[in-house]
Amino acid sequence: MPEAFVLAQVRTPRGKGSARGALAAIAPGELVRQLLVSLLARGVEADAVDDIVLGCASQLDAQGGNLARAAAIAAGLGAHAGGTMINRFCASGLEAVAIAAARVRAGDCELVIAGGVESVSQVPLFADRGPWWQDGVGRLHMGIAADLAATVDGTPRAALDDYAARTRARARAADAAGRLHAWTAPVRTADGAVALDRDELLDYAPTADQLAALPSAFAELGAGGQDALALAHTPGLAAIRHDHTRASSPPLADAAALLVIGTAAAAARYGLTPIARVVAAASVAADPVAMLTAGQAAIVEVLARAGLAARDLAVIEFAEAFAALCLRLERDLDLDPARLNPDGGTLALGHAFGATGAILAGNVAAHLARTDGGHGIAAVSGAAGVGSAVLFAR
Repeated sequence: MPEAFVLAQVRTPRGKGSARGALAAIAPGELVRQLLVSLLARGVEADAVDDIVLGCASQLDAQGGNLARAAAIAAGLGAHAGGTMINRFCASGLEAVAIAAARVRAGDCELVIAGGVESVSQVPLFADRGPWWQDGVGRLHMGIAADLAATVDGTPRAALDDYAARTRARARAADAAGRLHAWTAPVRTADGAVALDRDELLDYAPTADQLAALPSAFAELGAGGQDALALAHTPGLAAIRHDHTRASSPPLADAAALLVIGTAAAAARYGLTPIARVVAAASVAADPVAMLTAGQAAIVEVLARAGLAARDLAVIEFAEAFAALCLRLERDLDLDPARLNPDGGTLALGHAFGATGAILAGNVAAHLARTDGGHGIAAVSGAAGVGSAVLFAR
């Protein structure tokens, strides 16, 4: 069975996920097209690409149809790569990487481009009006699930604020050192001007006093019926504390990221240098009310499959889908905090649902290559209690 390697990778900067964001006017398909063109310019040959697997959490309108195939045609890959779409909510981009690696290891493909895209500016959260967002417990908001986790764990507001400050400080340090954008390609407008060349949310750096003064982000939602939904499924809990704020919750973002996954033989044939090896992957389901716990469960499962412990990991890139779940991960797995999101995470840099997992995977590969680390994991928790993790080795 052939091994699967990350052979190249590129991402866009993350833009603010609003009408005022730098990428708001650029279609998600255009973000992917520009990244595909960038990969071709970096030595990936069009006729070497067997397929494109793309994750996206809201697949309608500008993100509807088979966006992967449309972007492939626009980038000049139309006669070579078919393209397919994946939706595992926030874990979509990471799942795309796992699927591509599985196909390479199975011998179905030699070289696959995998990743994700999301333009929250053009296709807002909940816009697809799918059954999960409309029916029963599925109406529970992710922020309420985060506040529920903090309440159950007894995590104080100050700890959430401290984590929010830590991840932002790390992101600014990584930016200053040149690590944060080591595999970023600028996004350009139709006339060739640079629309964005660095993560747009970097500049939000509240002081400790400002963090402490921020109001709850989800108290009003809770009072409007969301708390009742959560408490009905949490026996013994009388009330939910609403301690997450805008700083300890992930801001919405627009972005895309692509990784080239292929065999050693393909790397040699096309002159590509392996960055990291894909060792194993896990996708799990958890309680749909607690919801945000599946990413941690996926980490535990993939470590068990590989015969490793959390202490064996040089880096863990974990989607910061709220501070409480990151603190729980550190506690439960006895993680060295220095190895969790060492260059900052989604609280600081933004959460572009379908793209986030692919960005995290690329961060792990880049970290292992830069530091000559042994193993690293990328993991994401998503809505409805789904989660994925992918284990990489240098």
